[in-house]
Amino acid sequence: MGRTSTRMLREGRKLAPELVEARDSIRELAASYGLDFFETIFEMVTYEEMNMLAAYGGFPTRYPHWRFGMEYLEMQKSYEYGLSKIYEMVINTDPSYAYLLDNNLLVDQKLVMAHVYGHVDFFKNNLWFQHTNRRMLDQMANHATKIRRIMDRHGQAEVEQFIDQVLSIDNLIDPYLTHIRRTRDITEEDIEAAESDGRIARLPAKSYMEPHINPPEFLAAQRRKKQEELERMRSFPEEPVRDVLGFILQHAQLPRWKQEVMAIIRDEAYYFAPQGQTKIMNEGWATYWHTKLMTQHILSDDEVIDYADHHSGTVYQQPGRLNPYKMGVELFRHIEERWDKGRFGKDWMECDDPREQRAWDTGAGLGREKIFEVRRTHNDITFLDTFLTADFCREMGFFTTKYNAKAGEWVIDSREFGDVKRQLLQMLASRGTPRIYVVDGNLGNRGELRLWHQHEGLDIQLDWASVTLANLQQIWSRPVHLDTIVDNKEIRLSHDGIELKRIKRTPEASEET
Repeated sequence: MGRTSTRMLREGRKLAPELVEARDSIRELAASYGLDFFETIFEMVTYEEMNMLAAYGGFPTRYPHWRFGMEYLEMQKSYEYGLSKIYEMVINTDPSYAYLLDNNLLVDQKLVMAHVYGHVDFFKNNLWFQHTNRRMLDQMANHATKIRRIMDRHGQAEVEQFIDQVLSIDNLIDPYLTHIRRTRDITEEDIEAAESDGRIARLPAKSYMEPHINPPEFLAAQRRKKQEELERMRSFPEEPVRDVLGFILQHAQLPRWKQEVMAIIRDEAYYFAPQGQTKIMNEGWATYWHTKLMTQHILSDDEVIDYADHHSGTVYQQPGRLNPYKMGVELFRHIEERWDKGRFGKDWMECDDPREQRAWDTGAGLGREKIFEVRRTHNDITFLDTFLTADFCREMGFFTTKYNAKAGEWVIDSREFGDVKRQLLQMLASRGTPRIYVVDGNLGNRGELRLWHQHEGLDIQLDWASVTLANLQQIWSRPVHLDTIVDNKEIRLSHDGIELKRIKRTPEASEET
């Protein structure tokens, strides 16, 4: 796959006069509603260039790897066969760059511009994006240059093989790492000091009350607690580590060039992580604003039909699937209506009369202010956990499903609000990626790596696990083990570089190793 020209972003392709006028008008309208966005630069591209950019994650330059070409060909064929079409793309940088497809109708370009300004406002103001590198356009180019130089020195085949191995675990990161400090810095001196300190924590008491305030059983419990703390300090790692990729980067015995490649892939994985964490909110926020701007200000009479046709395709909810555009925009509207009508707070929560609830309207008028607050502070999980209501689920027609083995098909399982919410949150929490933790980096004092799968009701895919563990073993250079549950049985999957072994485990064995 050829690279897109960096001139496209550095010098820009001039927009047609009518598009310049539309852009300026939409930008002013968006700002008048309170949207706060980075400078946004629109570029006109062909569909081949759009597919190249999409394959590269929106960037004109990425490091060389076959998967980008594969994704490009898949998008190209999908477009040529009329199966899909990318209307817009925008990247989280300052300034932000957005791409317009050159064969779109004028009404489509207006819709895309309005949608993009919603996205850029979200990128700039949502707290989950605050740690991201706003100069990632330059950083991606630097990454590409660095990896090309490494390939020149060590050979393309060897470097690409290592990239393949690392990409198989690039989703094993901790998406909350940038917001929460997970570990504490402990030195050998700290451990030695704790070992030499024979004191046991006691509750303050006068001498005559000592046996009653600090009885022998309490002191024994304190000794056990102190011993457990020492064992935790000696363990490696001290606490389970969700950032598997980061742990391996820090502790695996890798040559310098492999460390550099892994650091690049990890850096890019953390850059893209917030987009996965806020997909529903981000698309819902952008859709909310493009619908408001288009229907209330921008559309001309002769554009209404085309707009309605294309917008309806965007928010169409296929049975059995979750459309983030539809879910996001409807939930933002639901929140706005609730806070406009005062349907929150103690009085609202205590009202149990359905007729009174339906007629409830205090004229609070706080809807717009509330959705801006929500846009700033939440991610998808907290968004749905906080604001999803039984009324909303009924209006949207949500239900849970289960697989009927006899019929050989998926059937409706429940329409209960609790069941629907639980399944939605579980789906968002995993996003198809199992939660894997490093629990021991020196298993049995043999330098072997032990991982633990936090089982949340879904078994791990054994064929994928086999390939991933084989890649991990190649990177770690010692046997790698994964403790998980399959068919309600505790097992350990182990790979020694030659074959995958599946070992049945007992709770007692799990505690020992």
